[in-house]
Amino acid sequence: MITVAGTVTTPLPPEKAFAFLSEFENTSSWDPGTPVTEKLSTGPVQVGHRYHAEAEFRNKRQPIEYEVTELTDGHIRLRGENKRVISYDSIDVVPSGTGSEVTYTAEFSIKGAAKIIQPVLKPFFMSLRDPALEGLKKKLDSLHTSS
Repeated sequence: MITVAGTVTTPLPPEKAFAFLSEFENTSSWDPGTPVTEKLSTGPVQVGHRYHAEAEFRNKRQPIEYEVTELTDGHIRLRGENKRVISYDSIDVVPSGTGSEVTYTAEFSIKGAAKIIQPVLKPFFMSLRDPALEGLKKKLDSLHTSS
């Protein structure tokens, strides 16, 4: 399994940060590696909610279907899958001073024959981390200044 994780701090209060991030379709507004995320379920976010996303992988878009598997105050976990990978994404939001600390963790398990090249793919997955964290911080900070 390949794990990519990082933490950002923002002046945005935890309840506002989590409200935004738990609406997983907002991912496209801050993660350049995920240009498309669409909500497939209706109503408020809950366990079982489904999303369609398109992730950029080696200059090609790869569709991936996500489902919310855990949802508690300040924590959401989703399981994504396509024909090549299973992804477990977790977002945790906790208070930090007057703002929030947000930790995003993505765990990738390569499927099929490509599993043998998983070690070779790790640097690519790691290269997605910094642009995503930069986008996340910038977006959350902009939500704070606009509120």
